Amino acid sequence: MSQSVTRAARIIDAIAADPRTVTELAEAFGLHRSTMFRELRSLEEVGWVRRSSSGRYTLGGRLAGLAKDALDSLDLREAGSVHVRRLQRRIGNTVHLAALMDRSIVYVDKAEDASGVRMYSRIGREVIPYCSAVGKAILAELDTAGRDAVLDDLTWHRFTDRTLATREQLDEELARVAARGWAADDREFEAYVNCIAVPVESPLGVVGAVSVTAIRVVADLDRLKKHLPALRETADRISSELG
Repeated sequence: MSQSVTRAARIIDAIAADPRTVTELAEAFGLHRSTMFRELRSLEEVGWVRRSSSGRYTLGGRLAGLAKDALDSLDLREAGSVHVRRLQRRIGNTVHLAALMDRSIVYVDKAEDASGVRMYSRIGREVIPYCSAVGKAILAELDTAGRDAVLDDLTWHRFTDRTLATREQLDEELARVAARGWAADDREFEAYVNCIAVPVESPLGVVGAVSVTAIRVVADLDRLKKHLPALRETADRISSELG
């Protein structure tokens, strides 16, 4: 990779981490101010950075579009298929893979419980995000705007006495999910079903979640939590497939 391309990439990374002025960037990269200004002007012309009213440079709108294009090109189901089935054979319970698609969370793959117990879920069906483990695992990795995009048009409904019924309750739960790195559906959609899930990340952020689901008479939540190491390993393997 040429020196100029490498430096441009490093400048973008630096701005992404901390918007800065041309002087601050010049000092950070050991360049003359005029040289850094020319670099920034080139990046600004193609829409990769922009100069704010404060004089600091931030990421430009073109990068957001490129990020969306990259996310759209990721085939989560293809990346996860082998790993979903490997996990199901290892633990026996139903394994789901869900994807964040624009403003929705959708099941994209599923490997059924070895005992033949069938779940309500169907590939291609949207997930109810506030009472599903995959939904909460994904939402916990999004910023407020990302959560708003998924939740704002939803009608909140209490499916069981354990369903989270307000955005405030959900945000409190998502803070706990983010801190521990996994989410649960503890009889929140169906009183006899529980589930745990962990997020699946790409280089651009969260793209989905993988989960283990069981009816309570087969495996309660405490028993499912014993599968967390295997679940995290599966999510990491899928993430690796995505780059």
